[in-house]
Amino acid sequence: MQTAHSSFPRTPNLRVLRIDASARIEGSVSRQLADLMLADLAGRVPGVSLVRRDLATGVPLIDAAWVSANLTDSHARNAAQRQALAKSDELVAELRAADVLVIATPIYNFGVPASLKAWIDQVARARLTFRYTEYGPEGLLTGKKAYVLAATGGTEVGSAIDFATPWLKFVLGFLGITDVEVIAADRGMARGDAARQHAAERIAQVLERDWPALAEAV
Repeated sequence: MQTAHSSFPRTPNLRVLRIDASARIEGSVSRQLADLMLADLAGRVPGVSLVRRDLATGVPLIDAAWVSANLTDSHARNAAQRQALAKSDELVAELRAADVLVIATPIYNFGVPASLKAWIDQVARARLTFRYTEYGPEGLLTGKKAYVLAATGGTEVGSAIDFATPWLKFVLGFLGITDVEVIAADRGMARGDAARQHAAERIAQVLERDWPALAEAV
């Protein structure tokens, strides 16, 4: 039996990378939704391997030393340049190894949190996650599935003032991750439970659609 998406990996060791971007630890809706999704996914697919990257603990901004090191051919980098890229190399390795990416993020001031933008800056690396060709840029992270769990109190996801989810879908696609599902908790967030319940139901629907066949195949 085939899966709903032919790009899905058929492996009993499904590698999931979870990215948490909320500055809040306790009471974060996006974190709660990620917990629900991963618990549900683990129940559907045997052998899930999870790597978690919590951006609330900090992610370095790129600086002049980083840019200089990144523009230097890898074989020509000195020790200081290799050190400048060490965290980026670690983050890129996590992303390249993942079969599934789960990004749990709030929307702050109509966009993504600064920490999530900083993570993207660290993993968007020419020759590693994308490359330039005579036909234009080409993403190198193909064959992955991404789920974006977006929580917001005032910005309706998909509306004209949502600059977070369209940007995320574009930049992930630039890196080669074109199979992106956005699940929003944006209905009645001022009242609380209604938005969370709606998003939880949507998570269950999406996973039921995406993963039963894979669970049978592995």
